[in-house]
Amino acid sequence: MDLITLTGEPWADYGLVDSGHGRKLERYGKYRFIRPEPQAMWAPASENWDAHGEFVPGADEDGGGRWNFTKPVPSEGWPLRWEEVRFTAQNTPFRHLAFFPDMSPVWHWMRSQIDGMDAPEFMNLFGYTGVGSLAMAAKGAKVTHVDASKKSVAEGKANAALSGMEDLPIRWMIDDAAKFTAREVRRGRRYDGIILDPPKWGRGPNGEVWKLEEGLPGLIADTTKLLDANSRFLFLTVYAVRMSALAIGELLRQHVSHLPGKVECGELAVREEARGLELPTAIFARWSRG
Repeated sequence: MDLITLTGEPWADYGLVDSGHGRKLERYGKYRFIRPEPQAMWAPASENWDAHGEFVPGADEDGGGRWNFTKPVPSEGWPLRWEEVRFTAQNTPFRHLAFFPDMSPVWHWMRSQIDGMDAPEFMNLFGYTGVGSLAMAAKGAKVTHVDASKKSVAEGKANAALSGMEDLPIRWMIDDAAKFTAREVRRGRRYDGIILDPPKWGRGPNGEVWKLEEGLPGLIADTTKLLDANSRFLFLTVYAVRMSALAIGELLRQHVSHLPGKVECGELAVREEARGLELPTAIFARWSRG
């Protein structure tokens, strides 16, 4: 199986300015922030980073920490744009900014897969604040957006309103992704495209416990049952560095063996503006019909 890299290029409202010594400097609109980045093992281009704030991680490697601000930053967030999609960026307690900028090449790729289709059916599992859902809806897809967090779904709806897309055909579902997918299988539903971005650990709306290593094989088995020979793609991203791109690629290939097309896997990366180097951020596996 070939390993490939999907690299996110800078755009007007986001860029990886510099990276190194276990940190990265990014711009989000007119604000700049420093965040931990274990993959940035090299030296930065510059030793002097001017930022509005920095996230200082706690002792627990799986989470925790705090933002230290040196310049004023709106606590309610500020608007950014990706293509037709407008959304609110915000400093969250989980070190990120309420969206994942390294997903930009994935959004482009998914949109290319449905090009020319009439109202394709698309499902976004673990959809978070909905930027990917809105990127697909803007291209004519009927979207089912699933996330266990009531707050995240509310933010997704707010981003839809900010984008002027509140009237587009999007089902906003507050649900456990694994349980929802299993019910869709029993209902005999099908989709033209599916993306899933599962966390390493999480809880469903009714206290369901999600552990990536335990839950992923069954979830992939169910999501692939929602695809048929006319479906276009399935895209899986994983941020757990203990997993391998080849491992999730082989897992996906096992479950789409009944479908035409191909399986690819590799890494997501973001291109640094200072030197053009590629900073890896996650692994992925994808199936596409053609």
